[in-house]
Amino acid sequence: MMVTYNSNKLVCNGHELFPSAVVSKPRVEVEGGEMRSFFTLVMTDPDAPGPSDPYLREHVHWVVTDIPGTTDASFGKEVVSYESPRPSIGIHRFVFVLFKQKRRQSVAAAPPSRDRFSTRRFAQENDLDLPVAAVYFNAQRETAARRR
Repeated sequence: MMVTYNSNKLVCNGHELFPSAVVSKPRVEVEGGEMRSFFTLVMTDPDAPGPSDPYLREHVHWVVTDIPGTTDASFGKEVVSYESPRPSIGIHRFVFVLFKQKRRQSVAAAPPSRDRFSTRRFAQENDLDLPVAAVYFNAQRETAARRR
């Protein structure tokens, strides 16, 4: 899986991206697999609302299902629309997890809330296989230029 923002910012584990650089949904390419396999992509923030007290963990930012193998997420079905990261306190991790589906249309419905989402529970409830790929980036609130 390759995750790229603005066609040139590749997501690499632990690298920091500015919130202004991740406003639009990224291109997520699913490599490997075959056209007959389908995948589900989940993007969450396990540090919401802040890393020292993440009581809303996980906050789900995006869910795309039925992504055909060897294509990208734009070919899938968006179950939860993309919400751009806007961390207010501390450094947050934004995690992309890719699951192989056992069959097409295995995800029934969107979660009732973006907060208190559980990737593990979502995978179990929708009979998804173990994750086949994962990547994350860090982001924190951007500070405005200080006036003199």
